[in-house]
Amino acid sequence: MRLGTLEELDEDQPKAMEILRRGLRSSPELRRGLGITVVFALLSAMARLVLPVLIQQAIDGGFNQGEVDVGFIVRAALGAGALVLIIYVLTVFTYRRVIQTAENTLLATRMRTFSHIQRLSIAEHTTNRKGVLTARVTSDVETLAQFAQWGALAWIVNSSLIVGTLAVMAIYSWQLALLTIAIYIPLLPILRNIQRRQLKAYNTVRTRTAETIGRTSEAVAGAATIRAYGYQDEVSERLEEGNWSLVDSQINAHKFFSLLGPTMDVFGGVATGAVAVGGVLLGPETLTVGQATAFLFLVTLLIQPISQLGEVLDQTQTALAGWWKILQMLDVPVDVVETEPGIELVAAAPEVELRNVDFSYRTGGQVLHDISLTIAAGTSVAIVGETGSGKTTMAKLLTRLADPTSGTVLVGGVDLREVSQASRNRVVRMVPQDGFLFDTSLRDNIRFGRPGAADADIDAAVTALGLDAWLMTMPDGLDTSAGERGEGISVGERQLIALIRAELADAGLLILDEATSAVDPETEVRMAEALERLSQGRTTISIAHRLSTAERADIVVVMDAGNVVEVGPHDELVNAGGFYADLHADWIGNTQSS
Repeated sequence: MRLGTLEELDEDQPKAMEILRRGLRSSPELRRGLGITVVFALLSAMARLVLPVLIQQAIDGGFNQGEVDVGFIVRAALGAGALVLIIYVLTVFTYRRVIQTAENTLLATRMRTFSHIQRLSIAEHTTNRKGVLTARVTSDVETLAQFAQWGALAWIVNSSLIVGTLAVMAIYSWQLALLTIAIYIPLLPILRNIQRRQLKAYNTVRTRTAETIGRTSEAVAGAATIRAYGYQDEVSERLEEGNWSLVDSQINAHKFFSLLGPTMDVFGGVATGAVAVGGVLLGPETLTVGQATAFLFLVTLLIQPISQLGEVLDQTQTALAGWWKILQMLDVPVDVVETEPGIELVAAAPEVELRNVDFSYRTGGQVLHDISLTIAAGTSVAIVGETGSGKTTMAKLLTRLADPTSGTVLVGGVDLREVSQASRNRVVRMVPQDGFLFDTSLRDNIRFGRPGAADADIDAAVTALGLDAWLMTMPDGLDTSAGERGEGISVGERQLIALIRAELADAGLLILDEATSAVDPETEVRMAEALERLSQGRTTISIAHRLSTAERADIVVVMDAGNVVEVGPHDELVNAGGFYADLHADWIGNTQSS
């Protein structure tokens, strides 16, 4: 099933039972051990039904023809006390199991959803906002907490308690039992109508929550830019608009819950009054005093599970809405399917070939058009072109962050789709333009290039790129903290760390995506020297923004509007007076004017 973006409201949301069935199928942790838990919960519920019976026996047996049988009353009271203790033990045991099951379910669901998101192609990540994807593994999963901890069991226990109570009622008086049922029957369509409208309302709440998380995340991540350009009012207005939208949807959803309590109270009061009147009309010939008292207790006992089901209904709707969002996420097909065991690539500089490659993002038009290109092993290639020409998309295909819509990408003569993931990770490495770092030391960030690498290997990678002198300028050398998202160091320094990480990986094919796009001249010189060393003995493809990178490359590939329009050495292309010559002339002019 192919879905629209996850931010869109789903007009074709299935019914509650379908969501529940699919959710249970996708959450084996919730089913594991559920049978034993349900048995103990049902025993606890059924034990409550014995209490009215004991009360009836105490009244009818203890007070017989004006005589008081103290011994019988004491025995009945002790039996009731023992029963209360049994109920307590069963309830504690049941809820401990429920909490454990619930937490295991939430953990597994969160990790399963996160794993699926990680397996989706970059094309899918480009389509959906990061805040929406974050909401799937955070707030949407949390909506399942109440349902998994209490709601699911409450439906089983309370439904059983209702059926059991009606059965005991029928034993005492089938007439009053039918009267009670007749009073509560009109409640069913009312609850059904509320349930349907609640589910739709809570689906909107989940969508608005994801949007609000996305807007908040953008505002926090872009705080420096917002302050620098004085966008505080505009951003605050945008956040306020999103939060008010969320508040309105929450209020709309909760208004249905506000109807449940009073509705249950009305039906409970009517049922109690009707049974009391009915008991009087039937007379002592039909019901003894103890039986009438027990029946009233049973009516009170019936009110509790019915009222709880009303409360559980509200929690279930928000849980099902969140569950549906998660299921939608899990329904998004994984475009990049790994082939295992797959073909192993030779750990050397490979030849790269693109054959008739087309690519389209799911929600946009075609980005690459019939690209055919061959890059010889050990060659340094620069891909240049204006913004939006398809350079970065080509880098994603070469690293298999996405697959071509049609055509083939070959590395070392092997279709990249047939290569094992482990082999591809060893032979093909990408240095992204944002130089993303984790909130840990520089050394640990570099070690991501080759997990398990010794400190000596990391030191050797720094030396191999001639960056020892630069490293001495860092406060604590390799033990310097990178900060959250690498913001503890400069953009250029983050990219240098990314180059060291690539050197440690010792990949045969390097994809450098705008590696010098946002650095100062001094850092660019240092990076150029490091890149030259890094490229030795490897096939290197640079997605170049600054044409100084193209000047140093063996071959320049020029792209325009998703097409390869020129290929050749820098000097030849400049002298040809074509598209690249114009780009180069503009770049030279801008450089000289600045």
